[in-house]
Amino acid sequence: MKPNRTWYWLSLIAFALVFCVQFQGCDSLGSTSKKNDEAYVTLLYGDEFLLGVRVLGKSICITRSNKDMVVLVSDGVSDYAKNLLRADGWIVEKISLLANPNRVRPTRFWGVYTKLRIFNMTNYKKVVYLDADTVVVKNIDDLFKCGKFCANLKHSERLNSGVMVVEPSETIFNDMVGKIKTTASYTGGDQGFLNSYYPGFPNARVFEPNLSPEILNSRPIPEMERLSTLYNADVGLYMLANKWMVDDKELRVIHYTLGPLKPWDWWTFWLLKPVDVWQDVRIQLEESLPGTGKGQNPKDNFLVKFLFMLPLCALLFCCYYSFIKNQGNLSSLCRGSLCDQVKHLYYRIRSSAPLAYTSTSTSVTNSIQQFLSGAQSKVPAYLGGISVGVCFISAAVSLGLALSIVPRQVMPWTGLLLMYEWTFTIFVILFGGYLHLIYHWGRVVASRAASSLSDPESSDYDSGKRHQRQMSSCDVTTLYYGFGDGLVGYCCSIFALSFWNNCLVSKVRFDGCWGHDIGIFHDIRCRTSCYQIIS
Repeated sequence: MKPNRTWYWLSLIAFALVFCVQFQGCDSLGSTSKKNDEAYVTLLYGDEFLLGVRVLGKSICITRSNKDMVVLVSDGVSDYAKNLLRADGWIVEKISLLANPNRVRPTRFWGVYTKLRIFNMTNYKKVVYLDADTVVVKNIDDLFKCGKFCANLKHSERLNSGVMVVEPSETIFNDMVGKIKTTASYTGGDQGFLNSYYPGFPNARVFEPNLSPEILNSRPIPEMERLSTLYNADVGLYMLANKWMVDDKELRVIHYTLGPLKPWDWWTFWLLKPVDVWQDVRIQLEESLPGTGKGQNPKDNFLVKFLFMLPLCALLFCCYYSFIKNQGNLSSLCRGSLCDQVKHLYYRIRSSAPLAYTSTSTSVTNSIQQFLSGAQSKVPAYLGGISVGVCFISAAVSLGLALSIVPRQVMPWTGLLLMYEWTFTIFVILFGGYLHLIYHWGRVVASRAASSLSDPESSDYDSGKRHQRQMSSCDVTTLYYGFGDGLVGYCCSIFALSFWNNCLVSKVRFDGCWGHDIGIFHDIRCRTSCYQIIS
C-alpha cells in the first residue's frame, strides 16, 4: 500500500506542475522578466488603446499559451497604464517613436512606423506581432513555426501588418530604418512600407502548420510565408457579406479593422456581431488593480454613476414640483372628465343600450367642438411645420450631445441605458423650452385679442374659452392617444429586442422606435400648446 500511496502523490505533484506550466502565461501576473525565447508583441501609443491591449492579453491567456507577452509603450502611455499591464502579466518595454516621413497621411498614422522596432527585438528568437484591436480565438502558438517573415495577404495582393511573424534581426532593422525616407508607402504608414520592402511577398507560399516536424526540418527555412485568413479575419470583409468567408469555428484571430469602429466603443456592440467575441473576453478580465475588473476604468465608474443619477434626481424634483403646483388641477381632473369617462364606460358595459351623456357632458362636448373649430382659424398655419422641424432638430442635437457625454469604453448595456436616458433628458429640455416659448407667445396673443373685444358676444365667447382653457389643459382624447401610442412604441422596442438577429438594419429599427415616442411627445405637447394660443 505504501508504494501505491507514494506513486499517487508523485502523480498528483507532476500533474500540478504541468498545470502550472501550462497556465503560467495567465497566472504569473506582475512578472516583468523574460521566460521564453518566443513572445507575443503589441504596441501601445497612448491610453486610448489600453483596454484593447488588456483584452488581447487575456485572449492569449485563455488559449493556454505559455509564451511571453511583451508590450512596447511610447512616452504617451501613463504610468498607471504601465502598472496595470504589468499586473495583467505583460512585460512592458519603453521605446522611442520612429517619425513618419510621409507628409500626406492620415492623422492617426503619426507613429505607426514604430511598429518596425519589432524587427529589432533580438533578445527573442521569434515574435508574433498582434495589433491592439485584435483578439485571439484559438491557440496560435503554431505561428512560431512560420518562416522569417509571415503575414496575411489581403485584397489587391497587399499584406496586412496587423498580424505578423518576425524573426528579429538587427541587420534587417537597420536596413529598414535607412530606407524609410526613400521607400514609397501607399498607405502613408508602416503597412505600405512593408509592402514595398517585401515586393515578392504575394508569391510566397502559404504557411502550413499541420506539416510533420520531419517535413519541416527537411525544408530550408523560408524567407517569407503567407498566413491564411484564419489568422487575420478582417471584420471589414465580414460586414460586406454579413458572414465570414471561412468556417467561423476555425478562426484563430479576429481583426477589427472597420475604420474608427473599435470593439471597446460601447456602440459597436450593437452594430457589429463579431464584437460579441471581444466583449466575451473583456468580461473575463480580472481586477488586477482596484476597479479594473471586466475592463472597467475607476475614473469612468464615478462618472457613470453620476450620469445615471442626475436625470433621475431631476425627474423626481420636477414631478414633485409639478405635483405641488398642480395639485388642485389634478384633483379636479380626477373628479371631472376622467371620472366621467370611466363611469360612462362602466354603465355602457352594464347596459346593452348606449347611455346618453348628461347635460353637463353635452355642453362640454359642444364647447370642445366650438373650441376646436375656433382653433382651426386661430392657430397660425406655419406653427405645425415649425414645431415638427424643431422637434427633429432637438432629437438630432440630443442624440449628438448624449453620444458625446457617455464614456466610450463602458459596457454596452450601460452605454445604451445612459444614451437613452440622456437623449430623452436633453430632448425634454430643448423641446420643452420651445413649447414653453410657444405657450407664453400664445398668452401674449390672447391678452391682446381679449383687450380688443368689447361687445357682449365676444365676452360670452371669451368666457367660453376660459372654461375651455381649463378643459383643454387636460384633454382626455389627447391623453388617451398619447398613452396608446406610447404603449405601441414601447412594445415595438421590446419586440425588436426579443427577436434580435444581430443585423445592422434590426439595430437601427430598434433605435428608431424611440423616434416614434418623440413624435408622440411632440403631438401631445404641441396640441395642448396650440390650444393655449387661442385661449
